[in-house]
Amino acid sequence: MELITALADFILHIDGHLQLLASEYGLWLYGILFLIVFCETGLVIFPLLPGDSLLFAAGSLAAIPMSQLDPHWLFAIFTSAALLGDTLNYWIGRSLGPKVFHFEKSAFFNPEHLQKTHAYFEKYGGKTIIIARFIPIVRTFTPFVAGIGALPYPKFIMFSIAGALLWVGVFSYGGYFFGQLPVIKSNLKLMIVGIIVVSLMIPFVEFLKHRLRK
Repeated sequence: MELITALADFILHIDGHLQLLASEYGLWLYGILFLIVFCETGLVIFPLLPGDSLLFAAGSLAAIPMSQLDPHWLFAIFTSAALLGDTLNYWIGRSLGPKVFHFEKSAFFNPEHLQKTHAYFEKYGGKTIIIARFIPIVRTFTPFVAGIGALPYPKFIMFSIAGALLWVGVFSYGGYFFGQLPVIKSNLKLMIVGIIVVSLMIPFVEFLKHRLRK
């Protein structure tokens, strides 16, 4: 519980925490940011790490005069971390998924589910990978599930690159160009909550559309 509280505090006050890290670690902050995004996208056990808010806050920090951060370096580092994380997550799913499903048949590990997952990614894989990049928690599990579903890696990485470029570009450069505006700076906490809520509404709306079509 304390860990969740600390994580929530870090996300809601991420601008202040990043400024503190920048003052303590200088250019090493690039490595810290890389590691956070890499773990959030590459390891399924870290879906609650900040993503959208981290990119926006880092971009906003880069816009401060005399800042040690450069927006273009941030773009390159965040994109690299996202793609390397996706690749690791994909191959973990590709390696462990079939073994788990063939090891034991149960409600959770049914080979039929594996076949359905494979068919789903064959039909909707590209769209899913790009959209999932903008949805907290979901983006952590999507590469893993794509690996389980045996989506061909060239196809996976192609859409992963497109999603990463869009995701990082929108949030990091969005923070750089708009994060220091007085109205946004004074309401950053509210904006971060809004980003999370809007991101989580995407799968909810898709679910409702699917139910209505049925």
